Amino acid sequence: MNKKKEFLFLCQFFYPEYISSAALPFETAEALVNAGLSVGVLCGYPKEYSLSTDVPLKEIYKGIEIKRLRYIQLKRSNFIGRIINYFSFTLAVALNFLYLKNYKTIIVYSNPPILPLIAAAASKLFKTKFIFVCYDVYPEIAYITNSISEGSIIAKLMNFINKVVFKYVNKVVALSSEMKDFLLLNRQQLKEEKVEVIPNWYEAKEIQDISKSYFNKLFQDLKPKENLIVGYYGNLGICQDLDIILRAIRELRNFNGIKFVFAGHGNKMRILKSITKEEELSNVIIYDFLHGQDFQDALNITDCFIVSLVNGLTGLAVPSKTYSYMMAGKPIIAIMGENSDIARDLIENKAGFVIQPGETSKLIDALKDLYYNQEKIKIMGENCRDVFLKKYTKEKCTNQYVKLMKEILEDE
Repeated sequence: MNKKKEFLFLCQFFYPEYISSAALPFETAEALVNAGLSVGVLCGYPKEYSLSTDVPLKEIYKGIEIKRLRYIQLKRSNFIGRIINYFSFTLAVALNFLYLKNYKTIIVYSNPPILPLIAAAASKLFKTKFIFVCYDVYPEIAYITNSISEGSIIAKLMNFINKVVFKYVNKVVALSSEMKDFLLLNRQQLKEEKVEVIPNWYEAKEIQDISKSYFNKLFQDLKPKENLIVGYYGNLGICQDLDIILRAIRELRNFNGIKFVFAGHGNKMRILKSITKEEELSNVIIYDFLHGQDFQDALNITDCFIVSLVNGLTGLAVPSKTYSYMMAGKPIIAIMGENSDIARDLIENKAGFVIQPGETSKLIDALKDLYYNQEKIKIMGENCRDVFLKKYTKEKCTNQYVKLMKEILEDE
């Protein structure tokens, strides 16, 4: 009889994909391996978010045993495409269901929302333990963003999945204290001792001489030393409030000295590109997804950053791009509820501004305040960096995962 390995990651995206929903599980797995634990991964075959076109179906990378599954991958720009991708990947995992019994514990992520059902089934049939890492809370996110209606078949399926998942789960990882509070209030089967708060993170890079970043040819048109550069880098999708940002952009289009810079992906990024072109918004520049030194240079030349959540989503999602912004040591303007961990960090440490969804005039006031006050940018940026180093480095957060996983192994 083969001895069971310790941990299997079950996730749609993984190394070598570059989006955060691939990088974060990979860095968690890497930390577990470095702590002496055996780790495997069952994930999707990379397509849209990989710079490499020649990726093996199976490999051992940095001690992580990776098995990649081919599945239907349609464009994620429309709801139907995403649903087909979700079900296709989940079916691919289901066809490899017996692979799960080789592991003591399964770590499964909330995207796609139906995937945790596979881990719950393995728990029941194989007596494996499983940990549910909740990046997004469904179906509530889908209700608020009008992706589905509450009485729909998909909504009923999601509610069924939640009942099963929270019946069999051993631990739930919430990304913030407000997410933990929401889950405990709205998932009756869930007990407080089963929920751990472990935030997402970013690598703690040293802030060195950033003057070279201003000479990156990609950003020459921005004239970063002459303008206040307002950055938004990452996913701009259904959870992000684009409307308030767009209203500020339109009202400031004739304000000489503020440039809005976007880079990344998401259905609202495509909408923004279309509007920018149609309305000839000269104060907006949009790049594709930035990688490596280009991304680091973008962080370096940016004066302040924006993160946002659609009204009602505080507690249901946490924008992980926040932590790369904090690492860069610049002020953050957070458009979200004041009861969020991010908002409290910014307010209590004077590291940025917190604005409620819809408060366009306050967003504009904050931007002008920074434009006219370089010293405030410096002080808030230093405070932001201090918060990051205290709470959100890769080392600190992945160590929390290592500690949790060791406790789960010991509790056999």
